[in-house]
Amino acid sequence: MSDTSDLYDDCPEGIVLRVHVQPGAGRSAVVGRHGDALKVRVAAPPVEGRANEATRALLAEALAVPEADVELTSGQSSRTKRFRLKGPRPRRPAAGPPADRPADRPGHMSRSRAPRW
Repeated sequence: MSDTSDLYDDCPEGIVLRVHVQPGAGRSAVVGRHGDALKVRVAAPPVEGRANEATRALLAEALAVPEADVELTSGQSSRTKRFRLKGPRPRRPAAGPPADRPADRPGHMSRSRAPRW
């Protein structure tokens, strides 16, 4: 099985993530997919690179990586952008969830579950 996704490409320094950005939104959030890209909304306007910086910060927070490891590589003035994420490659989830998690037992709900995307 290949370790690639339609949302990112492998590169020697890490991965290059395709992102579709909607600037000037009511609030910043990762909202899903847009074709072969991750769709994000940022509150910052597309003026003087503010939306690019807001997108960079949002991606770093959402992916739990240092902001210094997120670099805009293309699409500076476009909604379609590419961000290089430096460091280790993302891990594929295991075939199934660990059996010792309380949410995996019938009748028990976990209070916090990370989104799976």
